[in-house]
Amino acid sequence: MNLRNFRRLYKIIRTFLIYGLDEALPYNTYTRPLHCWLKMLVWLRNQHPDKSYGLRLRLALQELGPVWIKLGQMLSTRQDLFPPEIANELALLQDQVDPYSGKIARAQIEETLGGKLETWFDDFDETALASASIAQVHTARFNADQPHAGKDVVIKVIRPHIEPEIKADLSLMYMLASWIPRLNSEGYRLRPVQVVREYEKTLRDELDLRREMSNAIQLRANFADSPMLYIPEMY
Repeated sequence: MNLRNFRRLYKIIRTFLIYGLDEALPYNTYTRPLHCWLKMLVWLRNQHPDKSYGLRLRLALQELGPVWIKLGQMLSTRQDLFPPEIANELALLQDQVDPYSGKIARAQIEETLGGKLETWFDDFDETALASASIAQVHTARFNADQPHAGKDVVIKVIRPHIEPEIKADLSLMYMLASWIPRLNSEGYRLRPVQVVREYEKTLRDELDLRREMSNAIQLRANFADSPMLYIPEMY
């Protein structure tokens, strides 16, 4: 484990402790040393004793950032893993994060297309229309030299440096998931490593914008005559 991952692991454990998530840790032969160690970390004891466990879990995931927020959203649909009061709290997680600089987004698009943005688009708005954990979107208009001249478009751009962040957090998630069966007799039933594996696939799919475009094109064809659903055209 490199220094960066070690610091991130400390941040995760610290966040879990200050929200009192260690309450779910059973007391047995395997966990007794861990309980003793945790008791010594008096400055990291539960700082939110007035809140329910589900609310504390949601707040902890929000503090850990987008990758953990999306994990909580996925887990909220797994009624087999959590009681309703926890699943309902996780369902409240919102995948909303502050947008990054529109100038950086412009540079990303220009690097991908291999030229100045004005070669293809007019009126590119550097203020993001919407922003989420994996990507954000900007409005623009095809310029007069393009086949779709004058058409308004929305450009989706993957967040810079998000893939190394996802890779680092996923490796820590796998490590933490591998501990659960050793610490809790119910851990094998929960299949934590499989849950993380499913989550990794979801994240990889979201990072693949070509796949997303292909799926959207197929959906547009399937619902071409539907008065109930409109799928935008992809370029």
